[in-house]
Amino acid sequence: MANQKTALVCGAGGFIGGHLVKRLKEEGYFVRGVDIKQHEHRETCADEFVQGDLREQSFCRQITSDKHFDELYQLAADMGGAGYIFTGEHDAAVMHNSATINLNMAEEARKTGIKKIFYSSSACIYPASIQEDADNPGLKETDAYPAGPDSEYGWEKLFSERMYLSYARNYGMEIHIARFHNIFGPFGTWEGGKEKAPAAMCRKVAETPNGGGIEIWGDGEQTRTFLYIDECLEGIRRLMNSQVAGPVNIGSDELISINGLAEMAMNIAGKKLAIKHIPGPLGVRGRSSENSYIQQVLGWRPTTKLIDGMKITYQWIAEQAAKRK
Repeated sequence: MANQKTALVCGAGGFIGGHLVKRLKEEGYFVRGVDIKQHEHRETCADEFVQGDLREQSFCRQITSDKHFDELYQLAADMGGAGYIFTGEHDAAVMHNSATINLNMAEEARKTGIKKIFYSSSACIYPASIQEDADNPGLKETDAYPAGPDSEYGWEKLFSERMYLSYARNYGMEIHIARFHNIFGPFGTWEGGKEKAPAAMCRKVAETPNGGGIEIWGDGEQTRTFLYIDECLEGIRRLMNSQVAGPVNIGSDELISINGLAEMAMNIAGKKLAIKHIPGPLGVRGRSSENSYIQQVLGWRPTTKLIDGMKITYQWIAEQAAKRK
């Protein structure tokens, strides 16, 4: 197709990347998806899907040099939920794998002339010291420094933000960076230790008979905001179509406790379950997205209610759980 825009999506076999490929195809893009694995939960919508290891520079060169791409979306990372990030057992792998991917992709994009790049950073870059109150007032983009992330995952994300912005300054590349705040929805990881809290709660509630009980790490009063996937995609596309480099928060400001999230999943399922609080990795006490900056520079902010996204997510996870019985 003449003048068809082309996009390279790294991490296309993952949750957000898979949804992003579908969104770009709906907008008329030619999309090449890349990942070390196929998407676990549905067939890819990409025109091409190349399976390989982005930690290998030769592979990164291969996927960027045989075709011109107008845009690169770099979402590939070694990541997971609290059970993966906060135990400390995976710190070296998380830092090495993700940093290597970003170093490789930035350099190969420079060499092959991909001028427009989106990089997915994380709310985990924010200092732990300003997230000790469950009633978090919201993290502003300017709160990132003085730096003090609560995990090595956050430190790597902060490094890569600075690396991409350095490429913009030194090589004239157009960089757009978003800090994601707990994105959730269907067709994502929902078991195995790498799932995020909404998926974990939906799974536990779906698999537990009415009148039974579920376990939650800590006292359950730790708070977070969770953003439905469709809002995340809208934020990405608006950012990429703007002159804003960022970093900008892409997240909800609807704060809820983990106990509250469990109660929400129970209400959706029509179940009454007991909650047992057990020791486990917790992360920060309270984290919320402050959205005045994205409203200012893009004229937009997320508005989808958590309950609406949770209903869709619960239905999908309940269906997956039922298939295993």
